Amino acid sequence: MRAVKLMGWQALFIVVLLSVTYHFTFTQGQDYDFEADKKKAAAPPPEENNCNGIFLSYVFISREKEFPHLKNATAQAWAFKSVATILNAGEKDLKAWKMYIGFQHKEILVSAGGAVVMDGDDLPAFVGNGTYLSGYPQADLKTSIETAGDLTQIQAEIQLEGTQFGLKPPAVPMPKTIKLVNDGFKCPAATRKGSSMYVCCVTDPKFKANITKTKYMPRQNGDLTIIYDVLQAFEGNYLAQVTMDNNHALGRLDHWNLTWEWMNGEFIYSMRGAYTHKRDYSECIYGPAGKYYKDMDFTPVMNCEKKPVIADLPPDRKDDEKIGKLPYCCKNGTLVPTTMDPSKARAIFQLQVFKTPPNMNRTAFFPPQKWKINGVLNPDYKCAPPIRVMPTQFPDTSGLDAFSTAVASWQVVCNITRPKEKASRCCVSFSAFYNDSVIPCNTCACGCKDTDTCNQNASPLLLPPEALLVPFINREEKAKAWAKMKHRSVPKVLPCGDNCGVSMNWHINSDYRKGWTARVTLFNWEDINFEDWFAAIEMKVAYPGYENIYSFNATKLPQVKNTIFFQGLEGLAYLMGEVNGTNPLTDPRVPGKQQSVISFRKKHTPGINIVKGDGFPSKVYFNGEECSLPKVFPTGAAHRSHVNLLPILFLTIITFVLMMDHLR
Repeated sequence: MRAVKLMGWQALFIVVLLSVTYHFTFTQGQDYDFEADKKKAAAPPPEENNCNGIFLSYVFISREKEFPHLKNATAQAWAFKSVATILNAGEKDLKAWKMYIGFQHKEILVSAGGAVVMDGDDLPAFVGNGTYLSGYPQADLKTSIETAGDLTQIQAEIQLEGTQFGLKPPAVPMPKTIKLVNDGFKCPAATRKGSSMYVCCVTDPKFKANITKTKYMPRQNGDLTIIYDVLQAFEGNYLAQVTMDNNHALGRLDHWNLTWEWMNGEFIYSMRGAYTHKRDYSECIYGPAGKYYKDMDFTPVMNCEKKPVIADLPPDRKDDEKIGKLPYCCKNGTLVPTTMDPSKARAIFQLQVFKTPPNMNRTAFFPPQKWKINGVLNPDYKCAPPIRVMPTQFPDTSGLDAFSTAVASWQVVCNITRPKEKASRCCVSFSAFYNDSVIPCNTCACGCKDTDTCNQNASPLLLPPEALLVPFINREEKAKAWAKMKHRSVPKVLPCGDNCGVSMNWHINSDYRKGWTARVTLFNWEDINFEDWFAAIEMKVAYPGYENIYSFNATKLPQVKNTIFFQGLEGLAYLMGEVNGTNPLTDPRVPGKQQSVISFRKKHTPGINIVKGDGFPSKVYFNGEECSLPKVFPTGAAHRSHVNLLPILFLTIITFVLMMDHLR
């Protein structure tokens, strides 16, 4: 009987054990299936498996209504989240990948994890017309072959967050397109499926690439190139050198300011050949640097800002033992074209950079991102992110026929952008001997801040010639009086001024059978002087007939189409700033001024028509900045230079004689 009871308890124990085991196994099986379902749901489109190139995708995740909540759907702001992915499914490494996303719903990008905006704009940035992104910190994508399919090395994922407007749900705010913009690739139209978009970009067989046997990207050409060289590397810090080269025939910078953004807590301990505008070490003391460098005296530190603003040293510091003694330094921030002075087309400075954990290894280098550079009344430059290039070679300091190389090098390429309408920094007025009115600079040519008392969209009023010599604020009465004299209507709200710091008047001086002349006058309405100024004009029709310019040095630029370059003569290279009149209480301020006559021959330009506009420039530059041009030319109703008066006089006399004879 006891044995039977024991067997009963044993059977019961086995049943319970089997039940628990079965339940545990069933539960584990459920978990496994759930994970498989997740992976299956997140599986990439089948087109990815068929891509033998670079596969790009964009997936819209979600959006939420932002404040204020509006009834107008097109004005309503929405916070969106999306993910862009770029996968190297090809056979070659993808260096410095660049991706375009064609946003189209007035998007404002707030964050982009895993990438930076290529034009260096700070976030948040308006990207409603599309934007270019490049990888950071993962700029290069290796192949699946060399990494055994490791997604962390062959794929980059960009987490995007921002604001978009309009498109009331259930509509999905997708971009127009996505594509790879690296050289040597071509992308078909992107395919959209619901809230996702993808495209496979393949190598372009027609593209002829520069064959390099190194693992680095070839150096690029640009209007302004910047090289960031690591010269010496230590545990926790390194010495870097920045070299800037002006490569554009009309590019220029005056009093340049260079800025970038440190991405890993670095700070500038010291500099040679340049300095930072702000010298505040508080950010080091209260930041990650202060926690790590507990015993460091931060008072000698040059700059601890995440975004330092760097400027060139003045010439009197060139031979300073501590901060000078570098070639091409200390020119007060002047970078001119090589056509003017090759020695002033380059700038160099050095900086000692300290790092913070976890990047303390002597081989860990992260160049700064988001480079920007600007000057005073100079063109705008847009800079691409730095790309790793072959280390720079330097001549050996011993004088031997040898060279040394940098530890690591990166290149930043900056290109000049054409100013938008009403955003120039200089402007041009037109006049001619056959019309007594001057066509002034465009309204708001260089922007308008206060438009409450003037009309920023109205055409400018014609002026008498003497009005060019007074500031715009003093031209109002002259313009109204001139309009009244010429019987022209005057609007109740007058047009706004041009608000430009520098202007040029182009005046057709004469027009005769074998040639013609123009008078060029530069006006400086700024308080500063322009040293070593230059200007350039593009003459589409008249260029072949250029003969001479008499009070400036001038030359034709073969590298810029139909362009004549001129600058002040030796000793006259200063365009002085605006000064007070003879009586400051009553007289208007007087601009700095330089003037010359330029002559052209008609032998090489048959059929040229000065009155119809062939005698006016199609583009004008001052110190590299493209100036705003009038939209009309002076009319030539009174122009009679081509009319020979002798035949007319002869016909008049004959007619008079015949009439008298008839009366007899």
